[in-house]
Amino acid sequence: MAAIVPAELAFAGDGTPFSPRYGDIYHSSQGGLEQARHVFLAGNELPARWKDARRFVILETGFGLGLNFLATWQAWRASPAAAGGRLHYVAVEQHPFARADLEQLHRRRPELAALAAELDAQWPLPLPGLHRLDLGDIVLTLGFGNAAELLPQLTLAADAIYLDGFAPDRNPELWSDPVIAQVRRLAAPGATFATWTTAGAVRRRLAGADFSIERRPGFGGKREMLSGRLPGGCTVSASPAKHIAVIGAGIAGASVAQALARHGHAVTVIEAAAGPAAGASGNLAGVFRPLPALNDGALARLLRAGFLLGHRRYAGLPGLRAGWTGVLHVARDARHEDTQRRIVETQALPADFCRFVERDEASALAGWPVAMGGWWFAGAGWINPPSLCHALLEGIDCRFGFTVTRLERSDRGWLIVGNGAAVDADAVVLANGIGAMALVPDLALPIRAGRGLVSHLAATATPPLDVVVTRLGYVTPPVDGLRCAGATTTIVEPAATGATTPLAAEHAENLQRLDMMLPGFGSALDAAGMDGRVSFRPMSPDRLPIVGPLAGGDGLWICDGFGARGLVFAAICAELLANQIDGAPLPLEGDLVQALAPARFGKRKPPRARSRAQQM
Repeated sequence: MAAIVPAELAFAGDGTPFSPRYGDIYHSSQGGLEQARHVFLAGNELPARWKDARRFVILETGFGLGLNFLATWQAWRASPAAAGGRLHYVAVEQHPFARADLEQLHRRRPELAALAAELDAQWPLPLPGLHRLDLGDIVLTLGFGNAAELLPQLTLAADAIYLDGFAPDRNPELWSDPVIAQVRRLAAPGATFATWTTAGAVRRRLAGADFSIERRPGFGGKREMLSGRLPGGCTVSASPAKHIAVIGAGIAGASVAQALARHGHAVTVIEAAAGPAAGASGNLAGVFRPLPALNDGALARLLRAGFLLGHRRYAGLPGLRAGWTGVLHVARDARHEDTQRRIVETQALPADFCRFVERDEASALAGWPVAMGGWWFAGAGWINPPSLCHALLEGIDCRFGFTVTRLERSDRGWLIVGNGAAVDADAVVLANGIGAMALVPDLALPIRAGRGLVSHLAATATPPLDVVVTRLGYVTPPVDGLRCAGATTTIVEPAATGATTPLAAEHAENLQRLDMMLPGFGSALDAAGMDGRVSFRPMSPDRLPIVGPLAGGDGLWICDGFGARGLVFAAICAELLANQIDGAPLPLEGDLVQALAPARFGKRKPPRARSRAQQM
């Protein structure tokens, strides 16, 4: 996706917000909030239409200052629907305002101060793709980028559509045939639309997309506006709440359980161990940071989405043990250093997200000499995975010590059998790492077991280090007096997953990585007497998670294959799965959803185990 160029804050002579790029005002000079209520809410017969809705979805083609959204949110909060329903608001914007500029604009609307403050506090960085914001009774999904490119990537069924943006003669692409065709694709049967423009080309395109067209009195200086409706009955109710069993209480399972509970489902978590985070999620500390790429491919985009959503959700989570210390990602060599520079420049990455630092600054940030410059992720850091699992599972029904032996169809949906007991559920989510394969052997899931050792370094045996440093490995600040350094990766056969004794050769490998990151930092350490923790990560062949419905299993889902990046993948993958189960707007672009889908593997035999050396 193209780099995001933020909007320029400017005003017309009468003080109305103005865009120098398009030579047009953002809203009527007679009042943006008033225009929002007259054109978009009343034009879509809101709030009357959402009175009995459990879920209502609005699509907007230009977010701008957010006044349409804030007016809608205000009306939703004042309606009875807010008590038991959920409003999804999805909007695209090619040139979003910087947060400081948006705050300045919102200060001009004191009647919206409380809502605007909530929006501004979560306002995303100017990065391309979808950004999901949790605002209590309303879910805002912002797509930053060109509408003609983003709309085909959306998955939703809009009940009401706000066709907004600069005038058709100033920004013709936003009102083009391809955009209107996508609006039609994203509209539910009986969906309505409203817009302030009555341009003939817009009328013809909407009529050609099956919308009825009605002229109504316009707002301010506009004599008329347009509204209309698609054929069909308007369906604004969501699917009923379900009882969903989630198998696994690690990062994946805990994240899925929390997401489903937030969506109003009754959730039962089933875990073979005596408590959560018994497997790979039981490490003392893990790195939480994105990983940009020159081609901005699927992995880089997913890690960016996961990092941004996870950071918003984890930052204030009660009981979470984490350190937002910043992460320094040292370049491997001069060529990689040049690539890092180019990525930051060509993608116009915001400094708050990622910036390139030369070797001297990198050394100063680490407090130790490094060989190269690298990326500095100021908002990243480390997380203690067990504390995250415990926090996410707070208040959720958990059945520990329950070893699942089989899944059976039942009258209700699914029966989860094990330990002489059984749990009935409408749906099942497999989130139990490498154990998922045994529960659905006919599907031959290509999940491999990656043995990984994290070495524990006594903080007193190393110089001070207050940030996370990565370079073909990682090392963290002290957690409970120990630094985590790692991690090795060896693909093993399932039969070998019972061997959890650290090997001296694995510790030596981690110390070698440490020396590449911070030369001489671990010179006083001896691999022979070192402690650490071995775990087995569920890994997919393409390094992407496996998320979505399982073939041939109505109500059988999976969220697995996180590999070594579970902390970053967890929030966005869980959110994706919960919305897929609900049939709600998805938080990821369509090509990413397909890239994660279990169906991408087709019918295949389980892969043979390979060592790390064989994979290089």
